[in-house]
Amino acid sequence: MPRQRSAIISIQMGKVIAISNQKGGVGKTTTAINLAASLAVLEKKVLIIDADPQANSTSGLNFSPEDDQHRTLYEVIIGELDIRDALIQTEMNNLHMVPSHINLVGAEIEMLNVPDRESLLKKALAPVRDEYDFIIIDCAPSLGLITVNSLTAADSVIIPVQPEFFALEGLGKLLQTIRLVQNGVNPSLTIEGFIVTMFDGRTRVHNQVVNELREHFGDMVFNTVIQRNIRLSEAPSHGKPIVLYDVMCNGTTNYLNLAKEVLER
Repeated sequence: MPRQRSAIISIQMGKVIAISNQKGGVGKTTTAINLAASLAVLEKKVLIIDADPQANSTSGLNFSPEDDQHRTLYEVIIGELDIRDALIQTEMNNLHMVPSHINLVGAEIEMLNVPDRESLLKKALAPVRDEYDFIIIDCAPSLGLITVNSLTAADSVIIPVQPEFFALEGLGKLLQTIRLVQNGVNPSLTIEGFIVTMFDGRTRVHNQVVNELREHFGDMVFNTVIQRNIRLSEAPSHGKPIVLYDVMCNGTTNYLNLAKEVLER
């Protein structure tokens, strides 16, 4: 009974998942947007946090970082704005977002002398955490202080991996950073899983890399793979997640399957 009660409390508080990889171009933002949208389609209430100064999740959901640059994650994380005042309703009823702006780069410097600086985002999220089933954080492609804040705020991490051998080499630094966060400010942080992106089953090297990942990390690798899909790359330019841009394409199927796996875990 106590274990069941604990699980209920956890669901009520919402699960925070960071999407992180310090290597760019591996489908991190695509995964953040489309996992969040797919969970929303599955009738979960979702908040996506754009924690990347490049603000690609912001523009990918049809918002301009310049529309209201004083109501972004930057103001939230430095304590100038309550997170509720930065929330934006997206085109999907169950999906809200906190946008980003290039100003977020400056937050790293401003946070340096702040006490408990690794936990600023966690504290900022606290007032709204129980209002969502999932909070998805799109991390910057770096291992700086903003990413450490994201990992400190998170319950788990999803790591997108492009099926190329050089992409595997960079995993060591990210896993080391995760261990440092676990050993320091967030001992309960877990790896939700590795998700293979941009997969082409006709390519020998892609199959080799996926096999190596599964051999090394076992069940930590999601069964779902995100296939290379032109519609996925087109959707952000239209400011839509793939499920709204082309409901019939492989990208939609892949991300809905990933969302179902996340729910099962």
